[in-house]
Amino acid sequence: MTMTMSNKCPLPLRCLLAALALLGPAAACPAESKSDAGYAAARARMVEREVEGAGVKDARVLKAMLATPRHEFVEAEFRDRAYLDISLPIGCQQTISSPFIVGFMTQCLDPQPTDRVLEIGTGSGYQAAVLSPLVREVYTIEIEEQLSKAAGRTLTRLNYGNVFLKIGDGYAGWPEHAPFDKIIVTCSPEKPPQPLQDQLKEGGLMVIPVGERFQQTLYVMRKENGQLVSQAMQPTLFVPMTGVAEQQRLVQPDPLHPQLRNGDFEAAPGDDGEVSGWYYQRLCTWETGSGARQGKHYVSFRSEEPGRVSHLLQGFGLDGRQVTEIEVSALVRCKQVVIHRPEDFPAVAVSFYNGNRKDMGVSWAGPFRGTFPWRSVAKRLRVPPDTREAIIRIGLFGATGEISFDDVQVRAIHQPSRAADRN
Repeated sequence: MTMTMSNKCPLPLRCLLAALALLGPAAACPAESKSDAGYAAARARMVEREVEGAGVKDARVLKAMLATPRHEFVEAEFRDRAYLDISLPIGCQQTISSPFIVGFMTQCLDPQPTDRVLEIGTGSGYQAAVLSPLVREVYTIEIEEQLSKAAGRTLTRLNYGNVFLKIGDGYAGWPEHAPFDKIIVTCSPEKPPQPLQDQLKEGGLMVIPVGERFQQTLYVMRKENGQLVSQAMQPTLFVPMTGVAEQQRLVQPDPLHPQLRNGDFEAAPGDDGEVSGWYYQRLCTWETGSGARQGKHYVSFRSEEPGRVSHLLQGFGLDGRQVTEIEVSALVRCKQVVIHRPEDFPAVAVSFYNGNRKDMGVSWAGPFRGTFPWRSVAKRLRVPPDTREAIIRIGLFGATGEISFDDVQVRAIHQPSRAADRN
């Protein structure tokens, strides 16, 4: 079956998907009050539902997130989305991480009142602000001067007096203030930089996303006898660590031939229970048995509560200067899927981003509803010329019932040079 729906987003879906930044899962777009009370209420809902509800249980971390005004760390145009569980662009090709990721990484760090913490990747300053009341001192490094100065102004204005900022390449750490009890890295290198390993105290913890550009794992690493002992926490997707770390990267994505990792779901989940190759799993189960349409495994999303986040996502490189279209395809099955609100949208959706990780629009196959057996779905999507990255998302996206996916693929089907076309 070939889907031929228009790529033009209806307003509710554009609110749902096009506002998503690089790391963010799907969420609705409420009309948020600009008053302090309105922000506080939205923040409380976010912490209860999207942070604590997704698995962050450390009471001190939850209290810090309740007290940290995330809307102060995003640009004015995004403040109405500040308390959604999504990442948002902050300029210089960087994003502010989603609240769940900030809470989860902070919990993994096990912050103690006597800790001196090094943060690599200041960004907006939000992660440092969450850490501030939990530790003795936060030393934070940002390679982009513009971001560091903006974060410094915000942190000073909000009286975070134990946060100290530096402009520079985080790969080198901050040796003048080493050793550190804890190190948190909010950007992804291919492997942990040696200077950071050297600056971590014996027995100290490092929380860091490590791996390929679009295939990373969040690790907790403890220094024992001078070596890092790693524990994998979950698949994830962060912006790359730039500077020396990026220069040393050995594996680069191919933006002209995008491919998904584990799109057939045959690879077994890791010890964390997360679906291999995909990130930010919500209300998703890895299935085994005779119900599979091809192979032995597939994934299913189940929800009985309208509006619940229920999805998987995966990023990939995509160069819109040469790839003008992609085809997304999947096997889909539905059991009593009900759409309750305009923003509910069970689908296969692809969001496009430019080199600064600004949203370039969203296209999709769907929405799927009702009950039907396994069905082959394929859709050709036009790629905006400025695209450099994309994210594919599958799930219920607020609907209820059960939806299953298998053999999800992305394929470049048309690659003439757009520059040649203009000539």
